[in-house]
Amino acid sequence: MELLLHAFLNSLSSTVLDVAPIAGVLVLFQFAVLRRRPPNLRKLIVGFIYVLSGLALFLVGLEQALFPIGETMARQLTSPDTVGVPPTEGAPDWRDYRLVYAFAAAIGFATTVAEPSLIAVALKAETVSGGAVRAWGLRIAVAVGVAVGVALGCFRIVTGTPLPWYIMAAYVIVIVLTFRSVRTIVPLAYDSGGVTTSTVTVPVVAALGLGLAAGIPGRSPLIDGFGLIAFASVFPIMTVLGYAIVASWWKRWRYRQPREDGGRIQA
Repeated sequence: MELLLHAFLNSLSSTVLDVAPIAGVLVLFQFAVLRRRPPNLRKLIVGFIYVLSGLALFLVGLEQALFPIGETMARQLTSPDTVGVPPTEGAPDWRDYRLVYAFAAAIGFATTVAEPSLIAVALKAETVSGGAVRAWGLRIAVAVGVAVGVALGCFRIVTGTPLPWYIMAAYVIVIVLTFRSVRTIVPLAYDSGGVTTSTVTVPVVAALGLGLAAGIPGRSPLIDGFGLIAFASVFPIMTVLGYAIVASWWKRWRYRQPREDGGRIQA
């Protein structure tokens, strides 16, 4: 208990120092530029205290729970008992780590669905589009992209292939899909890739990459352990753009199908 309290106080002090510049800018513009007293000042102060406490508790949770769980799971999945092959000094066979890819895809999908920033963007997109963009549809499309990206990133760690190859190829596909997709969905797709890598996804995925690199012979956590966040950022853009293209094709195809009365199905 004392260790948790000590960790919370240290996290709270560092959070106050981190948030102080933001608060300073807001106070400066409010009183020096706008020259107005902010409304509901007492509620703002209480809310600010809640924000500081929540951030401090979240950082303690990262250090005490999410990071250790991700690293422990990665090490257990790459242990010789789980993989079924003895550790060797040579390059590992990527086919021996199928369970790692499945776990990476599952954890990437689950953390993305629970991502608060993605939920907020999806709800706003549904409201602004008048229901044309479904919040759950967008969240599932983004989650599938993260799942594929994290699994492919784990494959890269196992094989030791260079990270730029994957990222450059992925962005080439993104550029092609951008020109083929509907213009109204392009900004939302790019924002979806950014909001995915936030409070829930980043700690778990980063811990998974570090633990995986530490558990595979010949891999360096510093060189090979990082990079999964890049996969988690670019692949959701691809899936959202691809989903929009497929939905557009499906809509046109249904419109062209003749009805039984000789007309056509309306879009």
